[in-house]
Amino acid sequence: MRITVRIDDSYAQKIKVIQQRTHLNTTDVIKQGIDLMYEKAELSGKEKNQKLIEMLAGTAKGPEDLSTTYKKYLDQDWKKKHGIE
Repeated sequence: MRITVRIDDSYAQKIKVIQQRTHLNTTDVIKQGIDLMYEKAELSGKEKNQKLIEMLAGTAKGPEDLSTTYKKYLDQDWKKKHGIE
């Protein structure tokens, strides 16, 4: 498909900057921009949150039961820090 568009100078400049940084031609810059917009339009809020959770899963270190026993760990560390038995 062939598409003709009119853009103002600011968008033309943005395309030039992207081309200089990525070494892509104009067609590929526009295709990637469309792909990004399409990906954003496809995902609902719930799907975006799930994707974020998947990206973050397993990135933290610590006890496996931390989410349920965090108060116990806070208490232990606070006492250790302040020399309280």
